[in-house]
Amino acid sequence: MSRIGKKPISVPSGVTANVEGQTVKVKGAKGALQFTFPDDVALSLDKGAVKVEPRNESKRARSLWGTSRTLVSNLMTGVSKGFEEKLEINGVGYRAAVQGKNLQLQLGYSHDVVFPIPAGIAIATPKPTEIVITGIDKQVVGQVAAEIRAFRGPEPYKGKGVKYAGEFIFRKEGKKK
Repeated sequence: MSRIGKKPISVPSGVTANVEGQTVKVKGAKGALQFTFPDDVALSLDKGAVKVEPRNESKRARSLWGTSRTLVSNLMTGVSKGFEEKLEINGVGYRAAVQGKNLQLQLGYSHDVVFPIPAGIAIATPKPTEIVITGIDKQVVGQVAAEIRAFRGPEPYKGKGVKYAGEFIFRKEGKKK
């Protein structure tokens, strides 16, 4: 029995939700999102709340029950509040700047890394060593953050590279004489 899946998702004020078969369409102040769910879960809209139920007792249906509920919850949160991911850059000469529709990164390579900003995503650089990614789709925000981090992940000796804000980097001791 899914503890997460049992909870209904209340529709926040200012958000309209519509369930058509396996598709949930959500519209709010920040934009509109929709997602089509697998046939293993049943979706229904009752009294301003979306309920997710498994269609049968198969392992796949029970697995998708809690996942589907969380995805609907993320749709509601995205169109009402949005999502944000912060990245920090550590290293001498490492910096980032937004230039038009591109994110320009200097990460110690012989060339600058140019990352085109996808549609529906806003990237800001309040400081040259800080990147703030915002958007309404949690999956896309996380994917963009992961792609930027992958250009130069943090290394364990000095901690140089791009890391998530608040991420702990396990440090190693260097060579000894």
